Amino acid sequence: MNPETSLPLPTITHNALTVLERRYLKRDLEGNISETPTDMFRRVAEAIAGADKKFDGQADISTLAEEFYSMMVRLEFIPNSPTLMNAGRALGQLSACFVLPVGDSMEEIFDAVKYTALIHKSGGGTGFSFSRLRPANDVVMTTSGISSGPISFMKVFDVATETIKQGGTRRGANMGILRVDHPDIMDFIMCKADRKQLNNFNLSVGLTETFMEAVKNDEDYDLINPRNGETTGTRNARKVFSRIVTQAWENGEPGIVFLDRLNRDNPTPHVGMIESTNPCGEQPLIPYESCNLGSINLAQMVDDGAIAWPRLKDVIHRAVHFLDNVVEINRYPLPEIAAMTFGNRKIGLGVMGWADMLIRLGIPYNTEEAVAMARKLMKFIHDEGIEASRNLALTRGPFPNFKGSLFDQRGEPPIRNATVTTVAPTGTISIIANTSSGVEPVFAVSYVRQVMDDDILVEVHPLFEQIARERGFYSPDLMQRIAMRGTIQDMDDIPEDVRRLFVTAHDITPEWHITMQAAFQKYTDNAVSKTVNFPHSATVEDVATVYELAYQLDCKGVTIYRDGSRDRQVLSTGKREPVSSRAALDDERTAVKRERPKVLQGWTYQMQTGCGPLYVTLNENSTGLFELFTTMGKAGGCAASQNEAIGRMVSLAWRSGIQARQVIKQLQGISCHSPSGFGESKVLSCADAVAKAIQSHMAANGHDTVNEPISFVKGACPDCGGIVEHEGGCVVCRLCGYSECA
Repeated sequence: MNPETSLPLPTITHNALTVLERRYLKRDLEGNISETPTDMFRRVAEAIAGADKKFDGQADISTLAEEFYSMMVRLEFIPNSPTLMNAGRALGQLSACFVLPVGDSMEEIFDAVKYTALIHKSGGGTGFSFSRLRPANDVVMTTSGISSGPISFMKVFDVATETIKQGGTRRGANMGILRVDHPDIMDFIMCKADRKQLNNFNLSVGLTETFMEAVKNDEDYDLINPRNGETTGTRNARKVFSRIVTQAWENGEPGIVFLDRLNRDNPTPHVGMIESTNPCGEQPLIPYESCNLGSINLAQMVDDGAIAWPRLKDVIHRAVHFLDNVVEINRYPLPEIAAMTFGNRKIGLGVMGWADMLIRLGIPYNTEEAVAMARKLMKFIHDEGIEASRNLALTRGPFPNFKGSLFDQRGEPPIRNATVTTVAPTGTISIIANTSSGVEPVFAVSYVRQVMDDDILVEVHPLFEQIARERGFYSPDLMQRIAMRGTIQDMDDIPEDVRRLFVTAHDITPEWHITMQAAFQKYTDNAVSKTVNFPHSATVEDVATVYELAYQLDCKGVTIYRDGSRDRQVLSTGKREPVSSRAALDDERTAVKRERPKVLQGWTYQMQTGCGPLYVTLNENSTGLFELFTTMGKAGGCAASQNEAIGRMVSLAWRSGIQARQVIKQLQGISCHSPSGFGESKVLSCADAVAKAIQSHMAANGHDTVNEPISFVKGACPDCGGIVEHEGGCVVCRLCGYSECA
């Protein structure tokens, strides 16, 4: 039992309740919610505990269910989303991730498409290697025709995914991997350059040790036709690597996975080789294998400024028991998946709340102390997880494929699960737990969101608010300024030690991101899902440096995101030319400018500036904001002409498809020699006044744009318009729970 049973139950936050009501809680036939969050945890606990009856007819199921319930309701451990959604319900499919084989025949390809649809319908995500498919224009002996190649068939999977709605609870997601030595590798690298296709896929290039050595030595490497294993040509490794890096710089894809490292740590090579991962990259699997994930909330494992090691150990052991039971009662979508999963019984115990734990410990994220703590913590979780799995093997037996496994070859004791640890992106379950996501840094210290009656609510990281109040520098004005800036690093009215502690994802250099990923990877069986964030100004060379560092530090894969790169992409039309540096920011783009209708609806806002009153008129039509005019209370002069120029440029931007939030981002915070007002009413310049007028208009008319912190634009949530976070190849909105993770 939990030694801390007297601890008060954590509070389910507003955002957590929103997520639970939208995606997790049971509904009746009329669509009305029919359970509370505690009911949900009880439902899941009782269903998972029931698996013990399979091993011991006299097992005390009620006591075990209470233990499982306790660690979930205290937000100490939460399983992956399908388990929360489906345990104890008719569907009963509890796994988050699957890998399916794609063979080199029409029958095998479309079998995989059918299986994908069944998995997505049940709430899972799928990974594929398309490396077995013969290249485009290769011979097809049975028809005397030519092959259309892997990418054309990937589009079929993409369309199927788009069609499946997964019961309205989870969106379809895929991982597509192609070996770097496949003849079609360059087409694969570039296939999402225009963001117009394969948008239900995350893509990664499967890199080999041979390829990386060739990159190091600037040598050519062989391209292999998978149809017959013959060499079809060569490419310069460094040029291919450069193209991968450049495209990732452009829009975050493709990522990379180190295939030989995945198979170096493959516990059952006698059963099959690892050729792909799940959609977010943290779970390498052999074909037809699935995995069941869950995460410990590290923020709940701190007492009085120190890690509560006994409580953490207790949660680890119960979580391993929980996840092994998930394997047992799961209803698998295919018999082949059931057979492979029962044969290896892989589980993936991970973590969330790492950034919050560091804050509670008083350790800044981007320090050697934090990296050392990460290694110590993950080693403890891994060692205790292995012990828990071996304890289960004593009563339940080892996983059936144990004989011949790496454990068997090394003469190790029997173990129940072929893998025990995985660091996954926690997406919506970290919102439920009210903690930071996975092993990512804090994404924002404060942000704003729109609530009923067009009110603007400033939400502040609870630990920051607590410290600010305790140390006497809290004020609503400060919190709102933080929300608009996204970072506190240059705010002198916040103590320096607090600024160092509350570093966000964009305050941290990419090198620290990858170093932290490597620290967790060292003691993780499977892989670590993490996004390496880059500022918009990062160069292609910066991305290359991180990819090379990931290889040197023994990571298993890398996902990067350069701030704003995908926002820029939607403004592009036509074919993109290759880029290699910051100069790409200067490349020409074309956009279709909307023609002005004869009649538009408009609003005028009076803004007090240091140069006098400024009247800002915003006109819009059914497609949104269209144009902006300014009139100074004092006619003529330099200020009036500058404001006219601002109005013309804003109008041109809106008519060309630029979103209002981008205009606000560019204008807000510009200051001049003559500001006006105080506190929330302070206007720094005429440009700042225009930004504030646009923002007020958006708030007053119910537009979602105001939900988004201005300083770190990542693209709006398609459901609520709020800020979205990029994490391990998926996108999550912490306001409403929208997620592209699966």
